[in-house]
Amino acid sequence: MSDLDEKEIMSFRDENGNKVDFEAVARIFLEEQEYLILSPLEEGADEEDAFVFRVDEVEGKEEYNLVEDDNEFEAVKKEYKKLLY
Repeated sequence: MSDLDEKEIMSFRDENGNKVDFEAVARIFLEEQEYLILSPLEEGADEEDAFVFRVDEVEGKEEYNLVEDDNEFEAVKKEYKKLLY
């Protein structure tokens, strides 16, 4: 599955405990690792504001971890662009 057919909204808490809603833009698989590209649903946000989360399985549950490594982020972004074009 690449692009999501219907909007998938996910909510997270920011560092201040405020609820922030994101739209799942795409689900990417790189070498068996799953990633989600999430875009904030706040006004004025655009695709450039998207975040990449790595989906890790921890004790049988999905855990979403923000990708902060530049190389990993760029690899996911590159794969996403391949899906678009």
